[in-house]
Amino acid sequence: MRFIVLVQHTPDVYDSKPREADLAVMGAFNDEMVKAGVMLDAAGLVSPAKGTRIDFSRGAKPRVTDGPFTEAKEIVAGFWLIEAKSQEEAVAWMRRAPFDKMHDHAAIEIRRLMVDEDFE
Repeated sequence: MRFIVLVQHTPDVYDSKPREADLAVMGAFNDEMVKAGVMLDAAGLVSPAKGTRIDFSRGAKPRVTDGPFTEAKEIVAGFWLIEAKSQEEAVAWMRRAPFDKMHDHAAIEIRRLMVDEDFE
């Protein structure tokens, strides 16, 4: 099963450059997932201030808005795409993410990617 792990924005994510120690500890965790065949892809996202949002409404032209999006309560700061045998295995891997060494608070969301059976 494939899962997307969404890393939620924390105030310090875009306020400063990441510390070398943080990059090293996260790099080691990522390397471990790659070697185990768990990580398929991962990336951090640029600040929402540099993003664009497109809102769609039935019968109306799409509305394009440039960032930042101050009304957003939860902003995705990055993601992992992982392969795991179950939700429990995905949770077990992501509990090991080293955010406790990098931030005062961090949160991630783990969601399985849909497969054909989800539409039956």
